[in-house]
Amino acid sequence: MDQSVMFKLSYGLFVLTAQENGFDNGCIINTVMQVTSTPNRISITVNKQNKTHDMVKATGLFNVSVLAEDASFDTFKHFGFQSGKNVDKFEDYGPKERSENGLYYVTAGTNSYLSGKVVQEIDLGTHTQFIADVTAGKVLSDVPSVTYTYYQNNIKPKREAPKEKSGKTVWVCKICGYVYEGEELPADFICPLCKHGASDFEKEVR
Repeated sequence: MDQSVMFKLSYGLFVLTAQENGFDNGCIINTVMQVTSTPNRISITVNKQNKTHDMVKATGLFNVSVLAEDASFDTFKHFGFQSGKNVDKFEDYGPKERSENGLYYVTAGTNSYLSGKVVQEIDLGTHTQFIADVTAGKVLSDVPSVTYTYYQNNIKPKREAPKEKSGKTVWVCKICGYVYEGEELPADFICPLCKHGASDFEKEVR
């Protein structure tokens, strides 16, 4: 199958935040959707490699900040290219406020946020899908929500092509730009930066 067909699906981009034992954390996710209007419920799908996943699973509470087209690449780097297992992402992060559930939401480069309370979990292997009641929400701006395609074309910096090719084979993550050196990429490889799988890598000869 042509794996590139999967990139024709449309996705948004979001900052998922949670808190456990007084520790706040957040990560970038791309799968949030409303599943029912009565009751008002959404679903989020989160990679099990993310610390935020474990925090949502433990507490049943989360916020989703909807990233907008005016979001900076620094926001994506801050929440997507480092792990809450190693750093406190909110320690020196300025543009944030707490919602009614006590969790942070991001106020810069976002157009809204939603608060969720988990009512069901579905194990998807590498990910967990959380179904949640929407308990609060607020519109922050009228800037359009960012899509994955918009991020790739307008926010993510473009890689510079090497001036001279050495013939070395590498695999480049299309999400964050991480480079894996080797002729073959393991089928179960997970990007150490953004936690995306092998299907999000493309082969290059440099």
